[in-house]
Amino acid sequence: MADWFAGAGEIFAALFSNDSFMLRQALREPASWPLGLAVTILGGLLFYFLYRFVPWLDRRIESTVMVTSYLMIGGIIFVEVIRRFVFNVQAPWSTTLPPFLFLIMTWVGCSYNVKLRTHLAFAEFRGAMPRGGQFACLTMDAILWLGFSWVVIVTTFRLVANSAANFQIMLGTDNVLQWWFLISVPIAFMMLAGRVIENWLTDLKNYREGEPLIEQAVIGAD
Repeated sequence: MADWFAGAGEIFAALFSNDSFMLRQALREPASWPLGLAVTILGGLLFYFLYRFVPWLDRRIESTVMVTSYLMIGGIIFVEVIRRFVFNVQAPWSTTLPPFLFLIMTWVGCSYNVKLRTHLAFAEFRGAMPRGGQFACLTMDAILWLGFSWVVIVTTFRLVANSAANFQIMLGTDNVLQWWFLISVPIAFMMLAGRVIENWLTDLKNYREGEPLIEQAVIGAD
């Protein structure tokens, strides 16, 4: 336990020192896992309260990010294909920026589908179960998603710190760093954790009030 506190202290010291090399080293400590769990839960709670008290974020944050990223990817590809084959010129970053935008779109989209319950649904099977079994399955879903988020947040924060420490620049640019895009992955999974908490609290309320627990999920139904 003492080692964990010491390791957490090193991580915080490196974070506040704004030294990416020190942070990369500190995140290799075993203490990064319990600290990552705290970040997952606290980050999820932060987004849960944002969803609850800022209605626009609850309704539109994921879809806005996804559509914006998708349109940017499509626009870049469309324009650069014309420029390449018609004018024989091409922006050097046009083949490296879209994958990063796709990264953002994909993981924010994962949060969106957790919101809609289109992941880990099994509605037909679970609908035939007694209410206690249904709630147990929904609780298991929440634990699994928080576990997935915990692993991704810890490992991708290490990736972000490593990218920042090595000053990895997006190919085709002079000063655009890769970690500016990579940081979107742990943030997206904190958004996802917020959706998990939101869904489970709704399930708990429905269970106590005798409301239906399992409903057919439809992509884009919101």
